Amino acid sequence: MRRYTFLLSALLIGVMIAIGATTSHVTMTLTVDGSKFYPGTTRNVEVMVPDLYDGQEPACLYVGLDGNLCNAMAVMDSLMDAGVMPVTIGVMVQPGVITDSRGNVLRYNRSNEFDMPDGRFATFLEQQLLPQVERLTLPDGRAIKLSAAAGDRMIAGLSSGGIAAFNAAWHRPDLFARVYSGVGTFVAMRGGNDLQAVVRKHEPLPLRVFLQDGSKDAWNELFGHWYEGNRMLASALDFAGYELKCDWSDGGHNVVRSTQIYPEALTWLWHDHPTPPTRGTTRNNLLQSLLDTTDVEWHVMTLRADAPTVAARTAVYPDGHLVVTVQDGDNCLWQSIVDAMGDLTHSQRFYWLHSYDNAELGVGPMTFDGTGNLWVVTDAGIQVCDQNGRVRGIIGLPQGSAAAQFTAITVGNGMIILDGHDCSWQRAFHVTAPIPGETPTSQGQG
Repeated sequence: MRRYTFLLSALLIGVMIAIGATTSHVTMTLTVDGSKFYPGTTRNVEVMVPDLYDGQEPACLYVGLDGNLCNAMAVMDSLMDAGVMPVTIGVMVQPGVITDSRGNVLRYNRSNEFDMPDGRFATFLEQQLLPQVERLTLPDGRAIKLSAAAGDRMIAGLSSGGIAAFNAAWHRPDLFARVYSGVGTFVAMRGGNDLQAVVRKHEPLPLRVFLQDGSKDAWNELFGHWYEGNRMLASALDFAGYELKCDWSDGGHNVVRSTQIYPEALTWLWHDHPTPPTRGTTRNNLLQSLLDTTDVEWHVMTLRADAPTVAARTAVYPDGHLVVTVQDGDNCLWQSIVDAMGDLTHSQRFYWLHSYDNAELGVGPMTFDGTGNLWVVTDAGIQVCDQNGRVRGIIGLPQGSAAAQFTAITVGNGMIILDGHDCSWQRAFHVTAPIPGETPTSQGQG
């Protein structure tokens, strides 16, 4: 019955688009420049406010990258007319450029902003662009009010905009919960090819994702094959338990197919609003053994009296025979053997850590659990490594925090504690504390 209702709604929307929606919208423009995130850039933004918006209650948010692609606002007008989609304000964002005094472009910043798989663009939207949007006033005096709930927000884009949309939600699921990516560049431009690996290892996030691509999509095979990259990301998202819908065709690198299916895609992305997307169940066996699905939040506590003030940059194996250390400028951790005299020998780069932006990874405190897994606080999350030095799971840090904010990580029975400079955080996990002097069961060479 639910599938029948969904198909009927999609058919109704298609008819409404064909005959023209009754809802219209007001379009305002603004220029965003002088960004502290992307210095020197200037970008144009269109803010599209539907007539259904009364200015009293906060509206849902749609962020469209590269502007109003796929006839998005007309589609949303029809969806709102049909009662399938909530009242939504569209914010259509162009990438930044740097120009000289005569208007000549000195730098195109699109790939730097959109293809970089870090969280900078999402923070730019949160701290700079969207606050400017909310300072606008419509000609009739209505103020712009945007809902802050992630379930009320969607971000969408094509090509480099597609990976940018996914990245923004991936790094900030508190900002965006609904994602559309068409012909996305999940290839080796700036590390997008590695996202599928991270998705498999990361604990599930509360996101709903629609991916579109075609088998003839290969804009530049120097960087890889777009279609293969999208299929690998889809496989990873399915493995990790996400709400996922895909549209695969024989199309190329263009807007044609995305435009054709956009009413269906938006209908699916918003189909049960206001219920927000939820976390799925991963098939990652390490995460399955660790995660307490009844409580997935970090809880703030008063800073422990015995919490260290400076993060230790070493970790000692429970039986004392191994030591792990950090070396500046290296995204691998070093492991040394402790000989009978207590000296460190046979040192090797051993624990390989994930980094989103190809820069030196921020590494904080680390410790072992009772099974011999190493828990490492990093700017890419808490990376859980097996005895052979491979990251098998990634746990999100408390929202908005970085590795440098923490001075200790402690594994207790049934919990992990993070000590910061001002407070401590606690979260439930199925873990056991290490027992000093005891050797964890060997995991083999794997």
